[in-house]
Amino acid sequence: MDGKRYNTLNNELQRIFGEKVLKLSLDGGFTCPNRDGTIDKRGCIFCSEEGSGEFAGSRHVSIREQVDEQKRLLSRKWKANKYIAYFQNFTNTYNSVERLRTLYDETLKLDGVVGLAIATRPDCLSDDVIDLLQEFNKKTFLWVELGLQSIHESSARFIRRGYCLPTYSNAVERLKEKNIRVVTHLIIGLPNEDKDDIMASVRYVANKKIWGIKLHSLYIQRGTDLYEYYLKAPFRLPTKDEYVDIIVDALEILPADVIIHRLTGDGKKELLYEPKWSLDKASVLTSIDKELKIRDSHQGIKS
Repeated sequence: MDGKRYNTLNNELQRIFGEKVLKLSLDGGFTCPNRDGTIDKRGCIFCSEEGSGEFAGSRHVSIREQVDEQKRLLSRKWKANKYIAYFQNFTNTYNSVERLRTLYDETLKLDGVVGLAIATRPDCLSDDVIDLLQEFNKKTFLWVELGLQSIHESSARFIRRGYCLPTYSNAVERLKEKNIRVVTHLIIGLPNEDKDDIMASVRYVANKKIWGIKLHSLYIQRGTDLYEYYLKAPFRLPTKDEYVDIIVDALEILPADVIIHRLTGDGKKELLYEPKWSLDKASVLTSIDKELKIRDSHQGIKS
C-alpha cells in the first residue's frame, strides 16, 4: 500500500483484487457528438485530435494488439498480472448497443483483463446504454468516467462542453440507481474561475456521492483550439504552489471514501505549452504529500 493521506485508486484496486492492477489505455475507435456535427464539429476547446487520449493505444490496430502493446510498455515500470481496460479516447458509449457489447465482450476475454473503465459524456447515456453497462457491471469490475470539468455555465460555454449541468446530474443518478461506479473529471485553472469557483465545483461533485474523482490542471497543448486562444488572449494559470494548495483544500472537503484517481495532469511533453511545471508529475505529487503533512491533514477532514 502506498501510505498516502488520501484514498488512492492504487490502494483500492489492491484491496479488491489482492494485488497490483494496472490500467491499459485503449482507443475503441469512437468519435464524439461534439466532433461529428451532432453538437459541434470542433470538440471541447482543450481536446486534441486524439480525443484527449495521447497515451492510449492506436485505433489502427485491434484491441488485442493495443492491450498487448500497453502491457509491454507498462511492464518496463511495473509488474502486474491483472488489468483494467480503459477506453479513454473520445466518447466510449457513442455507438449502437450491439457494437458496444461486442467491443466490451471482446476486451474482457483478453488475458488478465479484470475490469472496464469507460470514459464518456453524460449526454451519451441512453437507457439502453445504461442497461448494457448494468449488464457488464454484474459480471466484471466497471466504472464510468464523466468529464464535467466545472459546474459553472460560463466555463462550460468557454470549453464548448456541449451539455448543461442538469444533464450531468441526471446521468450520475441514473448510473447510481444501477449501482454503477461513477468517476468525475474536474479541471483546475479554467480562465475566470477563482479558488471559490473551483471549490464550489468540488463540493457539488462531493455531494453527488460519486465513487471516484480526477482532478488536474488545465494544460495548454499545441494543436488544440485552446492553444490558439491562449496565444491571442493569454490568461493566468495557477503556479505549482497555488495548484498544490487548491488540491489539498479539495482533498480536505472530499469524503474520505471517494477514490482519488488523479491529482495532476498528464500532458504530452512534446505538445505541452503551459504550465511547464506540470511535466514533473512526481514533483507535484510529492508537493501535495508534503503540504498534507505540514497541515497534519488528510482527505475528508473537513467533509
